[in-house]
Amino acid sequence: MKKLFFALIVLSFMASAFIPGGFAGDKVIKMSTTTSTQSSGLLDILLPELKKDTGIEVKVIAKGTGAAIRDGIDGNVDVIFVHAKAREEKFVADGYGTKRYAVMHNDFVILGPANDPAGIKGMKDAAQALKKIAGSGAVFVSRGDDSGTHTKEQNLWNVTGLEMEKVTKTIVKKGKNQDVSFMHPKGPGKWYMSIGQGMGKTLTFADEKQAYTLSDRGTYIKYKLGRKTALELEILCEGDSQLFNPYGVIPINPKKFDHVKYDLAEQFAQWLISEKGQSLIADYKLMGNQLFYPDAVPVK
Repeated sequence: MKKLFFALIVLSFMASAFIPGGFAGDKVIKMSTTTSTQSSGLLDILLPELKKDTGIEVKVIAKGTGAAIRDGIDGNVDVIFVHAKAREEKFVADGYGTKRYAVMHNDFVILGPANDPAGIKGMKDAAQALKKIAGSGAVFVSRGDDSGTHTKEQNLWNVTGLEMEKVTKTIVKKGKNQDVSFMHPKGPGKWYMSIGQGMGKTLTFADEKQAYTLSDRGTYIKYKLGRKTALELEILCEGDSQLFNPYGVIPINPKKFDHVKYDLAEQFAQWLISEKGQSLIADYKLMGNQLFYPDAVPVK
């Protein structure tokens, strides 16, 4: 009788492993996302509410958008949450993701020192502002890490009409060497510094150098207003439509990788674009400043 009772207990535990919500561990998904998303503090608001509503826990892996997308291509995560729309659409078209859900947007801004040696303050054309920085020889700090921000920066340089060149650098990510190829103005010399770092470290480095850089607005606000030691850098160029910065979430395709927790990833994506998720995004403010704007559900 005891053996039968023990066997029933074991079977019940085994069965619960296949029942959604049977164990907390069953409802843990891995997500690669951008350093800017994490640095903004938004995930600290969203993820506890997600768990409260659905029981889903999210293990966050923060890195550049390029590396996050590669995680999806390699089947290392269940979902990606990034901001490089063209690359995201290709990711889905190539069969690695099931669908791109538009979640939210903010925008990029060009930052620089208050004395503005390149004279770009108030300019609305972001590409022309970068061209003026290049012409002045003032220091510009690039993330250089194949992130969404780095992709946007390269797109802007391409619009300047300056001659570009392709370079390959080895950067260190989580203790591992990684080769990154990208375009930047030809013959930059000492004025253009590509450091292969995330948004927070890039902002800190540019601030120390009193240099120009490109940042998403959310992370800039967090570092400018949400820390005891505030950045001295100021927003000098903003408002150009070229600086628009949309974010999308994409569950990994189970037809490519049958081990991914697709049902949970899809549930997470649907929660993000629900009225609850979109309201939390809209309501997230820092020192009275809204950091992100919802794209899936109009929020009153």
